[in-house]
Amino acid sequence: MKLRAKIALGLGGLFVALQVVPVDRTNPPVTGEIQAPAEVKGVLKRACWDCHSNETVWPWYARVAPVSFLVRHHVKDGRRHLNFSEWAGYTPERKAKKFEECGKEVSEGKMPMTSYVLLHPEAQLTDAEKKSLAAWAGGAVND
Repeated sequence: MKLRAKIALGLGGLFVALQVVPVDRTNPPVTGEIQAPAEVKGVLKRACWDCHSNETVWPWYARVAPVSFLVRHHVKDGRRHLNFSEWAGYTPERKAKKFEECGKEVSEGKMPMTSYVLLHPEAQLTDAEKKSLAAWAGGAVND
C-alpha cells in the first residue's frame, strides 16, 4: 500500500473514531434573562443568543467531530464571557462592565464572530443595528 493511501486510511479511521467522543451540548437552565426593548432583544436573540445564553440552538454540525469540539468551545467561552440567561445574577458593577464591553465589541465589528456569521448569515448586523445596540448598551450603563 502506498504511503498516501495509508495516510488517507489513517485519517479516515481517526475521523470515524472521533465521532464516538461525546461532546456536551446541554443547555443549563435560564436563571434570569436580560431585559431589553423588543427590537434590541430581537437582534440579541438573532445574533448573540447561541453563544451568549443558555438557550443555544445546536446546529447539525455540532454533532460532527472535530467541528463539534470547536462549536462547544465557542459556546462555553461565549457563556463564560457573557451570559444573557444568567444576567440577573450579575452584580451592578459587572453589568455595567458587560454593557461597556458589548457596545465596544459590536461597534468594532468583533461580535458576532465572523466564523459564526459565515454559517449564520442572519446574524450579520447592519450598521443601524450596531449603532442601536451600542446606544442601548451605553444608555443602560447610565441607568
